Amino acid sequence: MAKKKSALKVMKGIDAPETVNEDAAKRFLTKRKKHLGIGQTVKEVLAGNITILSSAITLIESNLPKHQKIAAKIIEKCLPYSGNSVRIGITGVPGVGKSTFIEALGLHLIKQGHKLAVLAIDPSSEQSGGSILGDKTRMEQLSAEKNAFIRPSPSSGSLGGVARKTRESIILCEAAGFDTIFIETVGVGQSETKVHSMVDFFLLLMLAGAGDELQGIKRGIMEMADTIIINKADGSNVDKAKMAKREYENALHMFPPTQSGWIPNVLLTSALNNLGIDEVWKSIIDYQKLTQKNGFWQQNRNRQAKYWMHETILESLKNHFYQNPDNRKLINEYEQKVLEGKISPFEAAQVLLNRYFS
Repeated sequence: MAKKKSALKVMKGIDAPETVNEDAAKRFLTKRKKHLGIGQTVKEVLAGNITILSSAITLIESNLPKHQKIAAKIIEKCLPYSGNSVRIGITGVPGVGKSTFIEALGLHLIKQGHKLAVLAIDPSSEQSGGSILGDKTRMEQLSAEKNAFIRPSPSSGSLGGVARKTRESIILCEAAGFDTIFIETVGVGQSETKVHSMVDFFLLLMLAGAGDELQGIKRGIMEMADTIIINKADGSNVDKAKMAKREYENALHMFPPTQSGWIPNVLLTSALNNLGIDEVWKSIIDYQKLTQKNGFWQQNRNRQAKYWMHETILESLKNHFYQNPDNRKLINEYEQKVLEGKISPFEAAQVLLNRYFS
C-alpha cells in the first residue's frame, strides 16, 4: 500500500541568530565594571546626571565601610553647592492619598519651571527586611517628567521609616540642581520628628471623618504641621471636609504660637481632581517669604545641621559597638546570662559598655 503524502510542507528556514550579541554584551559588561572616580562622580552630579546621582545615593545607603568612605567624600565636595532648595516633608494617615497628592503638586511645580526630587521612604519588612519600593508605579505621570527625580528608599527598620541617609541624599539632589525636595514618609507616628528635623516646611494630610481612633496620634503631629490638608474633598465628601477644616482650625488655635511666627493653616484639596493644589504651593511660598525675612529659615537649618551631627555620632557609636569582633562574643555570652536569670538586662548592658569603653 502506497504511503500517503502530507499536505503540509515545511520550508527550510535560516539558522537562528545567537540570543546574545557577544560584542554588545562585552561592551555592556565593560561599561558596568567601570567605576567613576570621586571627582568625576561629583562633576556628573553637578551636571545633573540622574544616573550618576542615583548611583551616588546608592553608595550613601550602603552599609559597607568602603562605600561609606567614598560617599562621605562625595557629600563633602557637593556640600558647597547645596542648600538652595525648598525642603518639604509630607506625611499623613494611611489611605489619605499621599502619592496622588505628591504627583498633582509635583506636576504643578514642573509646569512652573521647577525641578523636583521626591525622596519617598518605603517601609521595610521587619521579618525579611524587604521593601516594595513602588512609588514610581504610583506616580506614573510624574516619573515620566524629565525635571522630576523619584527615589524610593527602604526604611531599613529605622525609626518611623525615615531612611537613615535621607539627609545626605537631600544634599546630593540639591547639588544636582533640584530646587524643590519632597520627603514622603511611611505614615503618621511619633518618629515623624525625624522628618521634621530635615525639612523647611511640614505638610500633614488628613481625611475628613476618619474617626476618633486617630486622635491619639494627631496632637504631636499637628503641632509640627505648618499646613494641614484635608484631601479627597470632592463629591459627597465635600461637606465632611469643610466640617473637618473648621474642627482642625479650632484645634490649631489652642496650640502655643510657633517659633517661626507662622500661623498654621488648613486647606482643602482634591488631588485626584487637581483642586486646591495651587493654594498649597502659595502657602509654602508665603511661609518661605515670612521666615526668610524674620531669620527663622536659616536658624532652623542651622539647628537641624547640629541635630544631625549628634545623630550621626550616636549612630556611629552604635554601629562600632555592635560590629566590634570582641564585643560580639561578649554580647552572646551576656545574652545567655540574661536569659538564665543570672544577671539583669541593665547590669549586663552596663558591664558590656564598661568593657567596650575601657
